[in-house]
Amino acid sequence: MIVFVCFKKKYMCVVTPPAGRELPPICPNVRLKHQHQHRITVDNLPPDVRARFATDKVMPLRTKTVKEFQEDIERATVSGDWKHVHDFYLTTFGSFLELNAAFKKDASPLFNTIEDSGINTKFINAVYDALSLTVCRMIESCLKSQTSSVVKLYFLFENPQCTSPATYVIYAHLLRQIAALAEADHYFLMHWFKKLSQKRFKQLVERLHLFISTRLFPVKPEELPPMAKCSWWIPSATKVLSLLNAANIISSTPILPFVDFYNPTLDHTDFMEDYRIWQTQGNSTRFTFCQFAFILSTVVKKAVIQKDSEQQMISMARQSLVDKVSRRQRVDMSLLFLNIKVRRLQLVSDSMDELTRNRADLKKKLKVSFVGEAGLDMGGLTKEWFLLLIRQIFHTDYGMFTFFNDSHCHWFSSWKCDNFSEFRLVGVLMGLAVYNSITLDISFPPCVYKKLLTPPVVPCDLDLPVGMATLTLDDLQQVMPDLSHGLAELLSYEGNVEEDFCTTFQVSQEELGVIKSYNLKPGGDKIPVTNQNRKEYVQLYVDFLLNKSIYRQFTTFYYGFHSVCASDALMLLRPEEVEILVCGSPNLDMSSLQKAAQYEGYSKTDPTIRAFWDVVLGFPLKFQKRLLHFSTGSDRVPVGGMADLNFKISKIDASTEWLPISHTCFNQICLPPYKNKKELKQKLTIAISNAEGFGLE
Repeated sequence: MIVFVCFKKKYMCVVTPPAGRELPPICPNVRLKHQHQHRITVDNLPPDVRARFATDKVMPLRTKTVKEFQEDIERATVSGDWKHVHDFYLTTFGSFLELNAAFKKDASPLFNTIEDSGINTKFINAVYDALSLTVCRMIESCLKSQTSSVVKLYFLFENPQCTSPATYVIYAHLLRQIAALAEADHYFLMHWFKKLSQKRFKQLVERLHLFISTRLFPVKPEELPPMAKCSWWIPSATKVLSLLNAANIISSTPILPFVDFYNPTLDHTDFMEDYRIWQTQGNSTRFTFCQFAFILSTVVKKAVIQKDSEQQMISMARQSLVDKVSRRQRVDMSLLFLNIKVRRLQLVSDSMDELTRNRADLKKKLKVSFVGEAGLDMGGLTKEWFLLLIRQIFHTDYGMFTFFNDSHCHWFSSWKCDNFSEFRLVGVLMGLAVYNSITLDISFPPCVYKKLLTPPVVPCDLDLPVGMATLTLDDLQQVMPDLSHGLAELLSYEGNVEEDFCTTFQVSQEELGVIKSYNLKPGGDKIPVTNQNRKEYVQLYVDFLLNKSIYRQFTTFYYGFHSVCASDALMLLRPEEVEILVCGSPNLDMSSLQKAAQYEGYSKTDPTIRAFWDVVLGFPLKFQKRLLHFSTGSDRVPVGGMADLNFKISKIDASTEWLPISHTCFNQICLPPYKNKKELKQKLTIAISNAEGFGLE
């Protein structure tokens, strides 16, 4: 029973329960004196004596439209009188109720769906866009509005004025409140973020990156509080950025490419110390950027893997030395390296034997020599060995991989055999390439790298399956586009699937010229595909083609790769980033190479150099790749772009009858001072078209 007493007027009212139900008596023997008299309720009282419930909230009525607001802005711009607009901002951002009234489509209902935040985004965008025209007092009054409501925080987070260090103290507190929200509220935010336009979404991401970069390396440190007093700024911003990254991932089509979440400023921080803390403490309460790996660029991740690899190489070499010394044996410096000696004509078999024999040394620095050749491996012979070996193994005549012309990629042959050791060799090669910072010309589809990271670290229990990634029709599209298209048509077919397709849960494929059938589920040959079970059929078919039919082959390949490239740093990588580390980029930009080129004996204005770049920039892509291979040992662009090649053009005092010479160990090409552009083009074309084999000068 709720009783309100007004002593001034001597009124007392008894509030009836909802729906007119009688309140239970205070005790069984108590009855109202005038039981049949009309009961006094709040509604019967005069307005001046009614007491309002503490939980009652009068919802303001706001009917201003986007058009009306924009007209207000135009008038203020012309007249210079911003009072009306100023009052609108002060009122609207003064309380949560006013925010509801102004921006929610319906101010009363609570949000309870991830499909729609209930916010008039067109209006709020117009309001925030206009902030750049308004006075500072008004902006600060908006930013300083404090609340922990997820809806209001969502309003304030879109404020476009948070790009100035002058607003960063308030912005940081806003970010901390968003980061501290409950998991359920984060879930709502993610789904609301993914409904933003690409422009708005990108602005939010860039704003957070700018905030993090400015806090790390402020242009004017005096504009910000000391780092010791605001150490929580960067963790809060990074956590909020992770919500946007999650929204990008769950969006049916990514709103931004994943590289837009990289913060290049972090390339200049002590990321190895960050990695070390993350390795030792994992995802503990202590913040590290490695906990939010999406923000670290591929350049950082490659550097982490390289440093990690170097530490493992040093550790292995030290252990070998200690073992030799402890047994009082003669120390040979060659034991510090993984030494591979092969014949060109027996390249695959020799390489396989050498890698098997030196299995314990795979984590040492790689050195390659070819029998009968005098070349010393300073890096160039290693590149040559990788290139020739990959070329032979992936040739269709070799039978290990199938090449699909439609998708321009290789896939594992599904034939069954007793020995899958050559698939292990390919895995070892890929691991050695990453471990030794070599790029390979391999055309695997992206799903291979998803499988390679499933899981990213080899499980302790070797009976656990590996490489069994959750793959979809989109993944199949990248391998077998025609089959993927046919399965997509099956899913969208509006007729009777069972009668028109006459398909069962059994599939057939050719293996070494023989057609073999496999059931996708027990008794699959007896189960027809219908409208009701076709989704299951497609998923099982995709799983069979990309996982189960090549399980033995891929498992051996997986263990080969991880036998070399076993690093916690792999947990930081996306599948696309593993592909970039293994293969580099196929996109050549010779103009970038020209800008980054170094010269020895020449200057960039010399006639020979100008003629060289005129010829190279005019080459078709095929010959540009040959030039890159001739001078660096690979036709792929490493992580970091052309600038990371440290490409050098040197002058040699030799006859102009000589062909250009390259030192692939040092990414260097040597040119005699050719008389004209025609002569240079002729000699260079001959050289890059005959670029196999090594010799000593």
